[in-house]
Amino acid sequence: MQFYFIRHGQSENNALWNQTSSSIGRSEDAELTEVGARQARVLAQFLHDAGSGVITKDWDGQNIAGFGITHLCTSLMVRAVATSMIIADTLGLRPVAWEDLHESGGINLEDPQTGERIGQPGKNRAYFEVHYPHLVLPATLGEEGWWNRPFEEREQRPIRAQRVLRELLERHGSAEDRVAVVSHGGFYNYLLAAILKMPDHEGCWFALNNAAITRIDFHVEGVEVIYMNRLDFMPRELVT
Repeated sequence: MQFYFIRHGQSENNALWNQTSSSIGRSEDAELTEVGARQARVLAQFLHDAGSGVITKDWDGQNIAGFGITHLCTSLMVRAVATSMIIADTLGLRPVAWEDLHESGGINLEDPQTGERIGQPGKNRAYFEVHYPHLVLPATLGEEGWWNRPFEEREQRPIRAQRVLRELLERHGSAEDRVAVVSHGGFYNYLLAAILKMPDHEGCWFALNNAAITRIDFHVEGVEVIYMNRLDFMPRELVT
């Protein structure tokens, strides 16, 4: 299996932080900015156009022949869904929502008085069916919103990352699949730690730009990190 971890395009919260270095005014479920949507379109076209398009079984560490993505999954956070839909439309795929790909903490807002992170509902089935009708939704998603739980604490995140890794390998580990997921920079760190068997990665941060790609190949013999935070396809003015 070739595994591609893709970070969503720039979100309104990303832009807010870049401008103010503050989370005041942060949305619990931010949309893409105009820049973020442009990043997603550039990324999608790169995934579509790269290489000759003739995929072989020869080792191709820079996707010279192309990507040949066979499966596309996404977090249910709006910035990831919007990014994945742009990719899906360009590649002719139908993205599958995978709830566990969400950003660290989940859908939450900070109480301005206490500083406590309070869980929020998240978007519901009706929202996604209206705005993203081609997204494959979990059967369990109803009208109450997909989150509807407390803030995800730090100690819960490695457990979720291990669960995602286990499910990824169960679904695709023994196949020639090329699986892309659209997710988030914080969760990227927990998932990488799980893949690389780093039990304690506190103090170590793996940077991932908006709309960047990390590729990891899973073989019978083990795991091969091919590249991380690839962004050579992005125009300089769109790098965030």
